[in-house]
Amino acid sequence: MLSTAIAGAAGYALGKYVFTGSRVIFRIIVAAVLLPQVLLAVPQYLLLAKFGMTNSYESVILPQLVSPFAIYLCKIYAEAAVPDELMEAVRIDGGGEFRIFWSVGSRLMLPALVTVLLLQFIGIWNNFLLPFVMLSNSSLYPLTLGLYGMLMPTGGQPNQYSLVIGGVFLAIVPLAILFLSLQRFWRIELISGGVKG
Repeated sequence: MLSTAIAGAAGYALGKYVFTGSRVIFRIIVAAVLLPQVLLAVPQYLLLAKFGMTNSYESVILPQLVSPFAIYLCKIYAEAAVPDELMEAVRIDGGGEFRIFWSVGSRLMLPALVTVLLLQFIGIWNNFLLPFVMLSNSSLYPLTLGLYGMLMPTGGQPNQYSLVIGGVFLAIVPLAILFLSLQRFWRIELISGGVKG
């Protein structure tokens, strides 16, 4: 949720306001989207190790709070979905910039925010590399790393496959529940787009 809020606010600011350095920031975000996550794992580990934060939940959560792709998606959507005229109308009514974002921008950007929430949740839930690099205590392992650890000591013996397949099924259930509960927001957007056309 926090990563979605950060992406929504940053994307809205980059999409609807022109300020000093906004183009440079956007270019850096686009460049960060093109970087593979494998390149960032070791520098993130070294940075967090300096602060003594490795081998903890924070070491896995903090690097994923800011997603360049999510910010990029929210920026593009804010440019297209939030009309400048509506923002100006709220300003004339005495609304501040935070109120414009909260009452107008975030509501019009809801389909994008739901998409970002789902993509971020899937990315964090299925993340293997970052926990593998950051965590050394097996009691802190997420489900993906735990399933991997079940196969490694036995060398992938057939008697472990049924347990791993059961674990994979359990790992898919929260994703399916989240997707089914959020898909109505995409339907609403498709219907409203059809009516506007």
